[in-house]
Amino acid sequence: MTDTFKTSRRALLAGGGAAALAAPALIGPAIAKGEVNWRVQAVWPKASSSFGGSLQVLADMLAEQTDGRFTWELFGAGEFAKGPEIYDIVRKGVVQAGTSSASYMGQIATTSAFAYGIPGTLNDYWQVGHYNKNLGIEALMSSETEEDGVIYKAEKSYPTELVLSKEINSAADFASLKVRSSGALLDYLSAAGASASYIPGSELYQALSSGVVDGAHWGAAVGAKTMSLWEVCKYQMHPPLAFTSDCWVFNADAVEDLPDDLRLILMSLIETRYYARTAEYQLLETLAIEEGKAEQGVEVRQWPDDVQEIFVKASAQILEAEGNKSEKAAKAADTLKEFMGQLGIV
Repeated sequence: MTDTFKTSRRALLAGGGAAALAAPALIGPAIAKGEVNWRVQAVWPKASSSFGGSLQVLADMLAEQTDGRFTWELFGAGEFAKGPEIYDIVRKGVVQAGTSSASYMGQIATTSAFAYGIPGTLNDYWQVGHYNKNLGIEALMSSETEEDGVIYKAEKSYPTELVLSKEINSAADFASLKVRSSGALLDYLSAAGASASYIPGSELYQALSSGVVDGAHWGAAVGAKTMSLWEVCKYQMHPPLAFTSDCWVFNADAVEDLPDDLRLILMSLIETRYYARTAEYQLLETLAIEEGKAEQGVEVRQWPDDVQEIFVKASAQILEAEGNKSEKAAKAADTLKEFMGQLGIV
């Protein structure tokens, strides 16, 4: 198979489920018998709601719709790899697929911050979906990762909020914080004056409970609840820092090697589950924060005005810096600015 043919097929795969019909012949004894089992490394610990609600649900649907011909063996965070390492083991074919975050791919794709979500810009679930799917940001991101042999797909979109163990009443209080973050949000929080650093999800609770950091983001209310962050951080901060997206990463050769029907089912499920899981997550966020307030003494606090003013300036800095990284990043930035203009955000 020539490199040119591989590249053209990968571009089709990145375009959506229907494109999966342009598939190669079966290879390998397992596939020849119509049976495929993939190893899938999650970015989420098994305690996370997304491990069951996102990954396990899709694996179950895939097995059901293929009559058991296509199954996934699922691994929680750290079993093969964690966080930023997942992309690399997918690229190398150690596992055929994984869940991850574009925030871990800043050294790989210049559009990663846009795929993840630029802090302080879009502010609703549907807006992120429109930006990802209809305005082409997911496709831009995948066009970069495909050069590495990896297909990128958005998994769901959701708010990202900080939970804190300390009250914040001023910009001076904010500047004293040590927080766990990643990707563009790490740069954003640092630009706004906090001391931000990356900590893997599997080590997050220990870091918070021991005082290594004063707060963290792991999604918003659902993430805080399922990761037990509210046991040590009672302040849930609003408004969200950003609306962001988790993602799937697939080894492109593994996808190409699938039988036509299995590839079509997989890519179709990825598309439909994005919308279904995003809508479901919106309800789960509402239920989780109400439960947290009622049962764990969680307090929803608003960022002080002077902190929000700093956030606006930091957001503009991040957007400008990310847009200058490449022609594709500039296109992503221009698309985002135009959309925000339509929404009246800027």
